[in-house]
Formats: sequence, structure tokens, C-alpha cells
Amino acid sequence: MSLDVVDLRDFYGRPLGSAVRRLLTRRIRARWRNVQGAHLMGLGFAVPYIGMFRGEAACLGALMPATQGALAWPAGDTVHSVLVEEAMLPLGDASLDRLLAVHCLEATERSGPLLREIWRVLKPEGRLLLVVPNRRGVWTRLDFTPFGHGRPYSRGQLERLLNDALFTPLEWTGALYMPPIDRQWLVRWSTVFERVGARLWPGFAGVMIVEARKELMGAIPALAKPVRQPSLATAQSTLKRAGARG
Repeated sequence: MSLDVVDLRDFYGRPLGSAVRRLLTRRIRARWRNVQGAHLMGLGFAVPYIGMFRGEAACLGALMPATQGALAWPAGDTVHSVLVEEAMLPLGDASLDRLLAVHCLEATERSGPLLREIWRVLKPEGRLLLVVPNRRGVWTRLDFTPFGHGRPYSRGQLERLLNDALFTPLEWTGALYMPPIDRQWLVRWSTVFERVGARLWPGFAGVMIVEARKELMGAIPALAKPVRQPSLATAQSTLKRAGARG
């Protein structure tokens, strides 16, 4: 089930949400350092993150699912956000270089069609960056943050979904190792938690971040190794052996 867009906006207005935004922004920027001239879109509730690409990307916008609702973005400027049906994105085939999906995959009821629609709008070898709640993380067990809603994923589940939709995962990382507690004193230590958690318990991140590349063809299975078969006796040789025994 999707959270309402107002609930998502309000979360990012709190101290915990500000820390989440800061930590995830660092991870996203580490993956996409150069988007100069790219056509880039955010899907889900990605507006806390795509703003850092303003002035770099040639085309930038926010696609907000109808099940979630939409906000005008950016505030006080030409609106670049639009309400969409997630399985019918209002974009042409192969029109995007990059797509960032946050608060998206875990909220949809039809993950397969959603990923195939993302595949459709990305250019050949275009890049998808997914931020998804980690099934093993603490954040998925508490529903007062957006990451405690919807369906969390394990790495294996997410990898199968991507492969089925003709995406190749390129790079995996985790984020949000701090406890999901909305206290100012704890938020100040968020960077320390992130550094220590990534080193000591990397499998228990609050979210998984995966960059995947669009493929034009599915993987070709490896050919089975040839197995040596025993030679078959002909009818004539069989009759000769029978006559010799007689």
C-alpha cells in the first residue's frame, strides 16, 4: 500500500527525514556523479533526491504514481512533476538515459509490469537506480517511516525481478544503518552509524540501492556439456554375435 504524498512530504520535513535525505543523497550521487546533458526522471517520491541534478541534466522531472498523489515540484518555479499511471508512463520509447525510483517498487501491486514499463522508456543500456527497503533491516519493521510500508525485498528477490525484466544489476550498496528513531541527538550521529554499520553489519541496512542496466536481449543460457554416449550396436552385428553363440 502506498503512503499518501503528503505523509511522505511531512516525513522529509522531520529531523529523521532530513537525515535520511542526506544519507541517501550521498549514496545516489556516488553512483551518478556525472549526469551532464542526460534525460533523467524520478519515479515514486523521488523529489527529495532529484533536485541535486538541476542544472546538470538536460531534462529533469518527477513522475508521481496516481496511487500516491502528486505535489507541484519544484516549489516557486515551472512545475516538472506529473501524476502518472505507473504501468503507462507518459514517455516515448527509449526516451530516458536514467531513472531514479524511490518509494516506488515496494508500493506497487504489479512489480513486473512496472519494471517492464521502466525498461520501455529507458534508452538502450540506460540506467535504473532503485532504492528499496531491505527485508532484513530494522526500518521495515516500524511503520512510522515510509520504509515500513509496502513490500520489502531481499537481494535475491530483487535480482530475480530485475533479470526477468531484462535488467542487469551492476552495483549494490546499502544505506540507513542508524536506528529509525526521530530524536535530534541521535540524528546528529547518523553519519557515524552509517560508517560503522556499513563495516560491521552490511547485510542489515535499512534500504538496498542497486544500479541496473537495460539489456536488449535476455541472457542466453550456457550450453550443456556434451555427454559421451555408448555406441549403439547395429542389427547386423547383433545377428552375427547370436550366430556365433549358436
